[in-house]
Amino acid sequence: MALTYSSMLELGSKMPHFELKNVMDDKIYASTTLLNKKPSLIMVICNHCPYVIHYHEELKKINHDFGDNIDFVAISSNDIINYPQDGPKQMKKLFLDLGLSFPYLFDETQDIAKALKAECTPEFYLYDNCDMLVYRGRMDNSSPGNEIEISGNDLRSACTNLLNGSAISSNQHPSMGCNIKWK
Repeated sequence: MALTYSSMLELGSKMPHFELKNVMDDKIYASTTLLNKKPSLIMVICNHCPYVIHYHEELKKINHDFGDNIDFVAISSNDIINYPQDGPKQMKKLFLDLGLSFPYLFDETQDIAKALKAECTPEFYLYDNCDMLVYRGRMDNSSPGNEIEISGNDLRSACTNLLNGSAISSNQHPSMGCNIKWK
């Protein structure tokens, strides 16, 4: 595991177009599905990263708290030849075990990770209802082993402000975690 920080895609960037396999139902899920005038939260995650695992319970809580008003989509872009634990079957099993039902997409070509300038897992990208990036970076300042309680503060604040029509601070912090496992 190589600790890596996100590169912080420019705010105001348009959501990239994608058509990826949703491992939950084996159907193609397209970004055009998100053109429904709701905000969208795209998460670049994977199965095996301890930084992602650290946030499993908070991710379920955030989905519970905001899932009716924000579309949630998770994407795994890791090389599954060298990291088979991040493959589609394992992805589906993880989400079933966690009780998560939003799409978990497999970015086999890694094109979407590149379009998002993703560097690590987890990374969070919050888009407004016009598909413009308003928040990117970390969930909060906790990480495995730093003794800071998980709160989801950074991401929760951005979601709450977006839904309330309040300004989202541009003072955003990069996420940190395992590097994307590039092919």
